Amino acid sequence: MSYFMKCYEQKQYKNGLKFCKMILSNPKFAEHGETLAMKGLTLNCLGKKEEAYEFVRKGLRNDVKSHVCWHVYGLLQRSDKKYDEAIKCYRNALKLDKDNLQILRDLSLLQIQMRDLEGYRETRYQLLQLRPTQRASWIGYAIAYHLLKDYDMALKLLEEFRKTQQIPPNKIDYEYSELILYQNQVMREADLCQESLEHVETYERQICDKLMVDEIKGEVLLRLGRLKEASEIYRELIDRNAENWHYYEGLEEALQPYTLEERLAVYEEISKRHPRAVSPRRLPLNFVTGEKFRELMDKFLRVNFSKGCPPLFTTLKSLYHDTEKVSLIQELVTGYEASLKTCDLFSPYENGEREPPTTLLWVRYFLAQHFDKLGQFSLALEYINSAVASTPTLIELFYLKAKIYKHVGNRKEAAKWMDEAQSLDTADRFINSKCAKYMLRTDMVKDAEEMCSKFTREGTSAMENLNEMQCMWFQTECALAFQRLGKYGDALKKCHEVERHFFEITDDQFDFHTYCMRKMTLRAYVDLLRLEDVLRKHAFYFKAARSAIEIYLTLHDNPLANESKEQEVNSENLSAKELKKMLSKQRRAQKKAKLEEERKHAERERQQKNQKKKRDEEEEETSGPKEELVPEKLERVDNPLEEAIKFLIPLKNLVADNIDTHLLAFEIYFRKGKFLLMLQSVKRAVAIDSNNPWLHECLIRFSKCVSDHSNLPEIVNKVLTQEMQKIFTSKYLESFNEEFLKRNSTSIRHLLSGAKMMYFLDSSRQEKAITIATRLDETVRDKNVKTLTTVLESLLDGSFGTCHTQSEEYRIACNKLFPLASAFMTPTNEDDASFASMNHMAINHGVLSNEI
Repeated sequence: MSYFMKCYEQKQYKNGLKFCKMILSNPKFAEHGETLAMKGLTLNCLGKKEEAYEFVRKGLRNDVKSHVCWHVYGLLQRSDKKYDEAIKCYRNALKLDKDNLQILRDLSLLQIQMRDLEGYRETRYQLLQLRPTQRASWIGYAIAYHLLKDYDMALKLLEEFRKTQQIPPNKIDYEYSELILYQNQVMREADLCQESLEHVETYERQICDKLMVDEIKGEVLLRLGRLKEASEIYRELIDRNAENWHYYEGLEEALQPYTLEERLAVYEEISKRHPRAVSPRRLPLNFVTGEKFRELMDKFLRVNFSKGCPPLFTTLKSLYHDTEKVSLIQELVTGYEASLKTCDLFSPYENGEREPPTTLLWVRYFLAQHFDKLGQFSLALEYINSAVASTPTLIELFYLKAKIYKHVGNRKEAAKWMDEAQSLDTADRFINSKCAKYMLRTDMVKDAEEMCSKFTREGTSAMENLNEMQCMWFQTECALAFQRLGKYGDALKKCHEVERHFFEITDDQFDFHTYCMRKMTLRAYVDLLRLEDVLRKHAFYFKAARSAIEIYLTLHDNPLANESKEQEVNSENLSAKELKKMLSKQRRAQKKAKLEEERKHAERERQQKNQKKKRDEEEEETSGPKEELVPEKLERVDNPLEEAIKFLIPLKNLVADNIDTHLLAFEIYFRKGKFLLMLQSVKRAVAIDSNNPWLHECLIRFSKCVSDHSNLPEIVNKVLTQEMQKIFTSKYLESFNEEFLKRNSTSIRHLLSGAKMMYFLDSSRQEKAITIATRLDETVRDKNVKTLTTVLESLLDGSFGTCHTQSEEYRIACNKLFPLASAFMTPTNEDDASFASMNHMAINHGVLSNEI
């Protein structure tokens, strides 16, 4: 048996099976439980999962009092990611052998993975008692208390362990340094500021990360109110990195300048010390106003325009919430443009060295961004076109032109200009990715895949390789494109792939539970655990989950018909000649589908053979093959709402501060007829934003649904009545809707929701509802392409019944406001715009070829 265990530990699985066979072939040991269990574990490592479970269960039945059998069964469950079941198996094993170190270690790993912190603390305590000389025993036990926020006990354990480390005062040891910094982190989290400062000063010489030492001192001194010392620390940090805005915030908090002049003096002094630094010249623009703002902004802009700084607008974009500052920026830069055109100077009234032609180029580039930000798209296009005409080889210009067309609402034109940008530098991965993204937003999935294939691995399809690389921006955009195209199966496949990535990221932390304690990267380890706890809060997951929920709701409302059943129904009404023709057509289609499937299979095999990335054979077999995501199966699930809830649960747990989470939950529970869960969803949504237009629609539908169901249980009815009285300001829904419309008379989004509900409550008021929804007078404030497109889609999708005439009139009115937006163009106009764009591109290519 010992030889067999050695083979297993060294991953010599085939030799291990030979030893198993030798033992089990002996009639005395043919039913030996532990050998059968270990044989099952070995088979599992070779990918034979079903046989593995059969042998392990048989071994457990034959020797149910063996801790080895229970431990092996736990390992098998763990390999299948069934962590709860594995924990039960380990606990059963410990009942039979309570001091088994390996089982205790394995149990502790699963407990921290599942965040059973109380159980983890108990297990780590047992390990500490059994192995008090091992540092992992002390560190693991201390981390358990830290995560449970029992800081005093965590600090006591860390200090006791630190005393055992024989590190000379003058020697710098990385692992010891990390231990001290982790100890200090626990102190700061426990608000022990004075102790933290004394601690870092005592062990400063033994800490490797000197920057962290200064940052800790600065933070703690501020919290202690020792402002003069804190200011000295932050000055040193700024000397080290003059572009870190956080250091300037710390310095201001420490110096507490009372007047504007004092604040400016701080930044002027730093600017003199660091003349090349941008931050000390940029930050004062946040708080100065009037003529002083004009003076500082004038200096800042001139320097950046002269040296040609493409990200200048991005640097200043945060100032655009202040209309006075925006108008001053516009006045200055338009003045530069006019002067540079005539005399190559920033101002016609000054004498000096003339600016190079590139200065005018960057001024126009900035103005295009400026007017794009303000929504004045015609002016933005004028400036970018003049910049392109002067320099048709600069990628940034075409990139910006594409961006303007995206904001205008013409995604096709945007994709064309982004393609033009990437054609100028095909080796630039950033512009390639941007181009692919713009193509996906125009629903050009194949073109986007081809674009990405320039940077993916050879011998495999771009789509598969991007999935391997967990390229989630591509997959989320792909899902949305397929959703718009009505290819729900393909869209769901992408959503599930994203969900799998998040599962894998969660699962990958398993390897770090032992590694980080061994390498003493304790701060990074705690940060990792905290990140993993909120992982599905990430925007990529939210996008994929939202898309999947919307598709499952659509599939529930309009299930996809079974093609074979449809054909059976149709064949009954056909003549013999038509039936023969249809069957012939079906045979040809089946033959074509079979050939296509064979081609795909051959392609898949070829790709697998050509894969350059080699994985460890045993690891690959242990993980087992993943279930293939087949679009046709995904879009024909038996219970779409249950699938939607799987995506919803992480959002409810982690993204509860986003109102869309609760409104998506309402849409699911509304279809399931779960009244109390509907109530819970709208209550949570009301707590976030009681004036949300989508929430308003949900409230009226909810109230109407409750009134239509008079047979609800008495207790449910009582709860609903009590809670709804708190939410609804009026007894009658019509009055509630009228109040909402009156309260939001200047918002198109709110008017649209109110108008929809007016028609929903009384279809005879269609004309009145459409008039409200299609208001475009001067009083409404959110007249933008996105909002108006939503209104037009609502007129076309039946939200107001049949209204072709009104929708066409509204489209024409919107087209006058936004003539470049493709949503409001007639097909002829769109083709003309496309032709004009192609012509312009051809001219640019001509200019380029002439220059070459």
